[in-house]
Amino acid sequence: MAASSPPTVTLESLPELLENDNKVKVAGIDVDGQLRGKLMSKNKFLSIARDGFGFCSVIFGWDMHDQQYFKELKISNSENGFQDIIAVPDLDSFRRIPWENDVPFFLVSFFNPTSTKSALSACPRGMLNTVCKKLDKRGMSAMAGAEYEFFQFRTPTSTSDSTSKEAPSSTARFLKENPVNSLPPLTEGMFGYSLTRPVHNQDYYYQIYDTCTNFGCAIEGWHTESGPGVFEAALEFGEIKQMADKASLFKYVVKSLGTKYGITPCFMAKPREGLPGNSGHMHVSIVDKSGQNLFYRKSGDPNPPYKDLRNLSDLGRHFLAGLLDGLPDVMPIVAPTINSYKRLVENFWAPVTVSWGLEHRAASIRLIAPPTASPKATRFEVRVAGADANPYFVLAAILGLGWRGVEKKLEIKTPPLGKGEDVGGASDTGVRLAKSLKEATGQMMREGSVAREVFGDDFVEHFGGTREHEIKLWDEAVTDW
Repeated sequence: MAASSPPTVTLESLPELLENDNKVKVAGIDVDGQLRGKLMSKNKFLSIARDGFGFCSVIFGWDMHDQQYFKELKISNSENGFQDIIAVPDLDSFRRIPWENDVPFFLVSFFNPTSTKSALSACPRGMLNTVCKKLDKRGMSAMAGAEYEFFQFRTPTSTSDSTSKEAPSSTARFLKENPVNSLPPLTEGMFGYSLTRPVHNQDYYYQIYDTCTNFGCAIEGWHTESGPGVFEAALEFGEIKQMADKASLFKYVVKSLGTKYGITPCFMAKPREGLPGNSGHMHVSIVDKSGQNLFYRKSGDPNPPYKDLRNLSDLGRHFLAGLLDGLPDVMPIVAPTINSYKRLVENFWAPVTVSWGLEHRAASIRLIAPPTASPKATRFEVRVAGADANPYFVLAAILGLGWRGVEKKLEIKTPPLGKGEDVGGASDTGVRLAKSLKEATGQMMREGSVAREVFGDDFVEHFGGTREHEIKLWDEAVTDW
């Protein structure tokens, strides 16, 4: 059953909205895209709904395993006492969590604890909002869609507690005692778009779909993908800030329901050697106040610089040029982990160069436009990002780079990939993207990078510092290789 449209929430309507509740759950997003939050009493929430509340800044001072960064970064450090930042609830993000007895839920954005209460430079929601304001000034807005592939593994019973009558051990515990490759997939073999394989886990499969609808992150398409235990979800497209929320909350739904079924979803970019990785493709377009797609050229260009551009507007061409020009400088955003670069290799359906083409699924940027798509569907699909990337940062990067191209009226310098031409092949003239997180981070953090121009030094220094932490841990690790 489809969920009814959420009510418009105001400070005045909150008491009535929460009349039958005694608690509220809130969460913000850290740089790794992880939800960090808490449960609070209804009275506490009502008292902070307008001006926000103090939230420990340490969530921007440690990694996803709560290990403090090896070098202290500006937002949260011992010198400032790991001070509180201000978390302000976004009332428009109101939902109820279906699998937790419909407890009320709100997302928060983070602000500096200064008199100006400016947006925190590394707040994912704040960063995307800042980029969107540039379009607002021109009477435009951005639309987006997200697609996620992810592996799923069965949570096996640990050998040490195989006789226990309690619930199966966690995947984390199992992996402490067993090789990684011994983790069993949800289903065996390769079969994308199978109608029968979801039947093996029918309750789980349909509950994810229905729960996403009820939780305000509805799925548009839901199917098996090629790989053992791999599913893919295309989320219902919408306004770009709302899409980032939906993408983040989709992962929350899948992980939460997986726990109830003894299934571990895995959004790593490359969980298994020799198999395709997990992508996190993002689709973006720009519309005017009436909803008209501004990437579509109403009358085809008889003399386009490349035939693939015949039905793409001048604004769309400048946007594409901005993406192509800036992509190498934002690689840590779209490929944020050591593992990300195991996915971005030749011959595994993943782009490795600065490349584009009309309906070209091997390129970094796939132009979707007439004659193969309807005018209103004209958009760019950015195919570099993996499922491990932070959706707010990825969408902010796409929109920020593209809009820089619009403002500077940049021209497309790279010819499109032709049909039958492989990315990274002899005919691909695009620059090779970074092959490692270390290479990518160095390029992003260098003086004068496009990332610094678009997102500012404060963000680049903080996010770059978090990636340097990842690199240091990897450099020090002794692996089974």
